[in-house]
Amino acid sequence: MDEFVPSLDRYHKVAVGAASWYFHPIFLNSERLNFSKPALFVGNHTIYGVMDVPLMLTHLYQKHGVYVRSLGDRVHFQVPIWRNILKKHGVLLGSPENCHQLMASGQSILVFPGGAREVMRRKGEKYQLIWKNRAGFARLAIEHGYDIIPFASLGADDCYDILYDANDLQANAMAQKILDTLDLTEKLRGGDIIPSLAKGLAYLPIPKPQRFYFSFGDRISTTEMGCHQEHAWALREQVAQSIEQQLVQLKDYRNHDKQNWSWLRQKLAGNTEA
Repeated sequence: MDEFVPSLDRYHKVAVGAASWYFHPIFLNSERLNFSKPALFVGNHTIYGVMDVPLMLTHLYQKHGVYVRSLGDRVHFQVPIWRNILKKHGVLLGSPENCHQLMASGQSILVFPGGAREVMRRKGEKYQLIWKNRAGFARLAIEHGYDIIPFASLGADDCYDILYDANDLQANAMAQKILDTLDLTEKLRGGDIIPSLAKGLAYLPIPKPQRFYFSFGDRISTTEMGCHQEHAWALREQVAQSIEQQLVQLKDYRNHDKQNWSWLRQKLAGNTEA
């Protein structure tokens, strides 16, 4: 039985407060969210995956009083200390069983179908949905009659410039030989969980002070959908299209909003793609 009690401790408030000051987030369509019934939030994961998510979850909790529970990739729970921090903030291993449990108890849930592979972005993959053939979230939503709220996050992928990624590593004969010798290829999921080496502010690991933009799409009802694979796949595609459309809209919004950025933010953030 899940006995998690949501709360924002002092350290959480300080960390999120500092991130809010640094990234100055904007939330579009948040006022239209209706939490009269729980929903499954589905969105795009960004590089390294930890800069934008806490800001969005805290916003939903503070504005709407709903603590959205997150489902995380198993790689998170293999890291000492970090896994304890996640569990403390209500994150559960992203398994069908845990999703069933949360839905059975009527909680709103956050899921990133791209998982670790979408976090471990490579060159030229900014804001791409890397979902492969995953449609489990859609199947579970249909099974439990859960509405889906597609959302988009813009800004985090522009905080870093990737210098060396998994493709570069795998193309290096010596590196590949070491991976094979140590039998790491399978453990690294064929390279899916190899993080990229990137530079941020002034070639440091500090993220550039990009402004973050979030958008929430219309609820997608699943109550009249049948529990068949083709229905789950169609729902998956509908959600993906909504997220991609929102990303286009956020990029346009950002282009018009840049004139309101301070001179220092514009200088430090550098150029961002349209």
